[in-house]
Amino acid sequence: MADQDIPELKREQLGAGVRGKYFKQFTENSNVVVLLDPEVAKAFPTSDAVNKALAGLLSIASEARKLTEKPKRTPRKRAAA
Repeated sequence: MADQDIPELKREQLGAGVRGKYFKQFTENSNVVVLLDPEVAKAFPTSDAVNKALAGLLSIASEARKLTEKPKRTPRKRAAA
């Protein structure tokens, strides 16, 4: 069956969507595994510790970017003729 053979549906034909309908099922049945070097795992023994450290790093990076960005120029006002 080709894509052209599938009828296009209107939004109202799809029914009401439910936000987060499969969130609990997804989080219970899926794991994201990240392998850490032993010295990193020693410093950050829990996922909460890793998340806090990464959030702090993002915050620092954002602040550093603000310090190094060139300021936006404001247009000059034209002199009245």
